[in-house]
Amino acid sequence: MIHSLFLINHSGDIFLEKHWKSVISHSVCDYFFEAKEKAVDPEDVPPVLQTPHHYLITVHRGKLFFLSVVQTEVPPLFVIEFLHRVADTFQDYFGECSESVIKDNVVTVYELLEEMLDNGFPLATESNVLKELIRPPTILRSVVNTLTGSSNVGDTLPTGQLSTIPWRRADVKYTNNEAYFDVIEEIDAILDKSGTTVFAEIQGVIEASVRLTGMPDLTLSFMNPRLLDDVSFHPCVRFKRWESERTLSFIPPDGNFTLMNYHVSSQNPVAIPVYVKQSISFFESGPCGRLDITIGPKQTMGKTVEALMVKIHMPKAVLSANLTATQGNYTYDLPNKVLVWDIGKLNPQKLPNLKGILSLQAGAPKPEDNPSLNIDLRIQQVAISGLKVSRLEMFGEKYKPFKGVKYVTKAGKFQFKCAALYEPFLLSFWTILFFYFTTF
Repeated sequence: MIHSLFLINHSGDIFLEKHWKSVISHSVCDYFFEAKEKAVDPEDVPPVLQTPHHYLITVHRGKLFFLSVVQTEVPPLFVIEFLHRVADTFQDYFGECSESVIKDNVVTVYELLEEMLDNGFPLATESNVLKELIRPPTILRSVVNTLTGSSNVGDTLPTGQLSTIPWRRADVKYTNNEAYFDVIEEIDAILDKSGTTVFAEIQGVIEASVRLTGMPDLTLSFMNPRLLDDVSFHPCVRFKRWESERTLSFIPPDGNFTLMNYHVSSQNPVAIPVYVKQSISFFESGPCGRLDITIGPKQTMGKTVEALMVKIHMPKAVLSANLTATQGNYTYDLPNKVLVWDIGKLNPQKLPNLKGILSLQAGAPKPEDNPSLNIDLRIQQVAISGLKVSRLEMFGEKYKPFKGVKYVTKAGKFQFKCAALYEPFLLSFWTILFFYFTTF
């Protein structure tokens, strides 16, 4: 199914490649590089590209692109899910998924890819099974392997590969038994210049960290499960019980895993956490423009908006920005024409404001369209959809575990369309015309 895999950094360098059949030339990635050049953001690169002889399927994680080469038609979501599993495995093994870390652990990376794919088809993708096959690298283990010539690959087949519960290791034991769940929601929204919601929906995920002794059977219940739409589960979840009772029943993997992904469609009312008063204008007379932005809280359920950031992709004619920020700092990246205003924690008592002058290239025509504002934010202990976990029960074991739930709301693709100011000479003209007719 998957013929080859290339790992590409933001600079466009292929720093790692793996082939399961014959070797494919780097030139196949040229189609991807062309699409990357046309995209404004890395996330805008099409996930599936068709070439004369291959299909290129990519995902973007962190600052890396995972590009797979497929020769025959396959379900693209199947390949995309596998690539995310590869990135998650690297994150779990090495603590982060970055170019430097992958290069430092290149031997372990190739061992993992050999086990995760068999002749191009996914084989072992569960972290529990992989950690029994290939031991995670440590400094001591690396020194011992160098001196003895041994490897991290285990000598025996993992017990999970032979059981009916392949995602969980056998004979797990912990001194402190705990189960924690993070409900993380991202808002994708587009708002027009008047603040009216054009489009809004929520993408959610429940991340679990379960370290329990034995073979526990867990049940997770929600107060309002009917909010959830288009759900997908970890293989451990009993789907029939979800269909009948809207309850998650499962024997969990050991450690960290993604329990569930869900979607809250635009048919349900989506709370917008912040409002923006903004105007960006470019004048016909003189090489300059004006910017004025104010942000305030709207529907935050009494919680504080944190990590607030505004990013604006300016027109090519904008050379510099002479602005004043009442809160936070701003930077203007001239080569990429990106203005970033890092606000931080939003203070409702004193709303942050950014305003000033934009300098344009002399002789350049006035930009036809005003840029849009892309908002990034985080709200702790709030699920903006209103989803709440009512209870977590455990069966099959006699001890009482520590348990907890944390909620986080983040901005996904959160965009405000900008309004333009009237230019000064036009404003004065209409003012004079008004006084003329009202006076005479």
